[in-house]
Amino acid sequence: MEHTKKHHSISYSTKLGQITIEGPIPRKELEKYEFHSELTAFRPAPRQFEALLDIAEFPEGRIIVARTEDTIIGYVTYLHPDPLERWSTFNMEVLIELGAIEIIPAYRGARVASNLLKVSMMDNYMENYIIISTEYYWHWDLEGTNLSIWEYRKVMEKMMAAGGLLPAPTDDQEIISHPANCLMVRTGKNVTQKSIEQFDVLRFLGRSKYRNMREGL
Repeated sequence: MEHTKKHHSISYSTKLGQITIEGPIPRKELEKYEFHSELTAFRPAPRQFEALLDIAEFPEGRIIVARTEDTIIGYVTYLHPDPLERWSTFNMEVLIELGAIEIIPAYRGARVASNLLKVSMMDNYMENYIIISTEYYWHWDLEGTNLSIWEYRKVMEKMMAAGGLLPAPTDDQEIISHPANCLMVRTGKNVTQKSIEQFDVLRFLGRSKYRNMREGL
């Protein structure tokens, strides 16, 4: 599968000034920008920036950023699921994961997250993918936002819907370990029925394994 990427961008004003949201951005372009020191949700900012630079080099990897003139203040990543994750079981070329989305606190409420997702989907090639995002409440910034679990879940669903991702059922043990966790999915209009059916099996892999054991397969 050829992972074609077409750059798109939007710019708009916020109370802190003009920002640009653009991507996918290749490594050599990312390296021209500063990475804000408050982008630390997953690891220290310098290490997280290195992770983004690496993802940008993957054939399917996509980095969409929100930036001021020269500083990245938010981003979203897309890449194939980690080989150690359940979602890589069938090595589906059409399956990519929204791996991380992060915005510095000062720009929360400025529609940055939803616009990152909207710009992501401006590339028509995204219609060739099933896009997933696994949402776990223990990753949410409940303290920083002063929201309850269910209030945060509602905000998160609204944000993901801006990119066309909607909640989908699964029997994944981590996701069903708490009712606030969820699997978010967007199925591109060019995805084949065969791939959709294979993904349905993947979503309910536990049920499929149990059925095969029961039937002696």
